[in-house]
Amino acid sequence: MSLLQSSLLRVSQRAMRQMADRDTPFIEDEWYVVGFGAEIGRSLLKRMVLGRRLVLFRTAAGEPVALDDRCAHRSYPLSAGRLDGDTVVCGYHGMRFDKAGDCIEVPSQATCPKGIGVRKYPLVERGPFVWGWFGAESRADASRIPATPWLEGGQWASSQDYFHLPGNYVSLHENLLDLTHLTFVHAGTFGTPDYARAPYEVESSEGRYRITRSVSPTRLPPVWGKPTGLEHDHAARIAKSEFVAPGLHVVSVQFHDAALPPEGRPRFEIRTCHLPTPETHGSTHYFIVNSRDFALDDSGMTEFMRGQLMAAFREDVEALTRLEEILADGDPERYEMSIASDAPAVAMRRYLLKRATIREDAQVSMRP
Repeated sequence: MSLLQSSLLRVSQRAMRQMADRDTPFIEDEWYVVGFGAEIGRSLLKRMVLGRRLVLFRTAAGEPVALDDRCAHRSYPLSAGRLDGDTVVCGYHGMRFDKAGDCIEVPSQATCPKGIGVRKYPLVERGPFVWGWFGAESRADASRIPATPWLEGGQWASSQDYFHLPGNYVSLHENLLDLTHLTFVHAGTFGTPDYARAPYEVESSEGRYRITRSVSPTRLPPVWGKPTGLEHDHAARIAKSEFVAPGLHVVSVQFHDAALPPEGRPRFEIRTCHLPTPETHGSTHYFIVNSRDFALDDSGMTEFMRGQLMAAFREDVEALTRLEEILADGDPERYEMSIASDAPAVAMRRYLLKRATIREDAQVSMRP
């Protein structure tokens, strides 16, 4: 290795240490989607979130509940027990827990000791999502749940999907903040050859990072061209990708006919909510909701777009799985060089590291 290469290696590795990566502690003081509302019902659903084993269910009145998936007696998974009314009965020795996580019955003795229980996590159901909070309960402020009002007013048509991503959530956010990769990873789906070279603008503020790319004129891929009718070489594709919170990334794209004057020309918009919820440091629950503001009653179009988009997002999952295999090696000589289009992703990763470090420092200071 030359002197110059050795110097560049040290500089790049120093820069990497200033950004979050797969091993950065989780940010607990945030809201994350623990599931779609439709998948949480009157049965016990096990799910790991931020390295915590949860059991999810609904009460008879419809309230979603999340408890630690561990009996307070001998750590048997409560998800392997049964739901009886609004209580969970452990499948090992029959200890019974109410929806607050308190043990209310020990079958082998006449009285139940006080103060035995498992942790209950704050949940809020909003739109199609059930959001969970994993920091101190006293800090669980529902006003901090990322807003997605277009999913709640009935003015957009939507579909929802889920991937189990064998990769970390930091890499997923970074993937979404630089859509240059559309030209390459998605060459066969919704990428186009001109996308990577199209001009872009970057906006950054503390905790919000956005990149807007204007591709015009262009020929839209079928997933957009067919639904909008813009199946020609003078369409415009204005894509805005924004990190909103650790648990939400929104990609908004507007389409129009670039050959028509701005006044009165039809515009079409789609919005995709990408919701990464860390499962472990090397795996992620990847919730997706695709929405559009046109052809609201066309179910056939919904299914067409859903199929096309899921094929594209599956390519992301495959790419990030390959990336995770390299990152998990822990090669001490690994380095990364950042380029101009990485600016919002670098700022985002520094923000995540800052948030995680502040929380870790606070926890250390509280230890005896």
